[in-house]
Amino acid sequence: MTSPSRPSFAAALREALLANRAQALTQLYRQGFPMVRRYVCRHGGSEQDAQDVFQDALVVLYEQAVGGTLVLTAAASTYLVGTSRNLWHHELRRRARLPQQPLPDADLAAADAPPDTDGAGFAVLDYVERLGEQCKALLLAFYYFGQPLSQIAAARGYRTVRSATVQKFKCLERLRRAVHAVVRPETVEF
Repeated sequence: MTSPSRPSFAAALREALLANRAQALTQLYRQGFPMVRRYVCRHGGSEQDAQDVFQDALVVLYEQAVGGTLVLTAAASTYLVGTSRNLWHHELRRRARLPQQPLPDADLAAADAPPDTDGAGFAVLDYVERLGEQCKALLLAFYYFGQPLSQIAAARGYRTVRSATVQKFKCLERLRRAVHAVVRPETVEF
């Protein structure tokens, strides 16, 4: 139990994040990411997967800490590892439901080829246009203009950065499904 004169783990973390966010997040990254990377890589993921999961866990921790709703009974890195594990299990379940199919060799060769000059190489932009104004604006802001999700959340009226992250994910899934429906490999009969 903590004494009334000693701040709780969560309160101390909140103070550190408000005082110097970059330094506090860097410290959390150094403490937690190696354990998350090891866990994700041992459970079927890549380093990129580990980075994505850890970033999402860090956003959850940050929002709760700054919002004053975070309850820590252990170190913040322990909280990050636990949250990352839960997020990774959720991602594995999602991947099992929606397995990704590798591109055929012909599609891989086309991806390495220089872009078409007649405009056919910009077909993905047509799909982005079809997503609707909200998804189009969000994806272009993040991927094309490189805006941070916090800025996008504020500009687009999302309540939290996490809401913007979830919406970005949903838009990407819609885009992937639309492109996949067209690029789906044909069945070859022998």
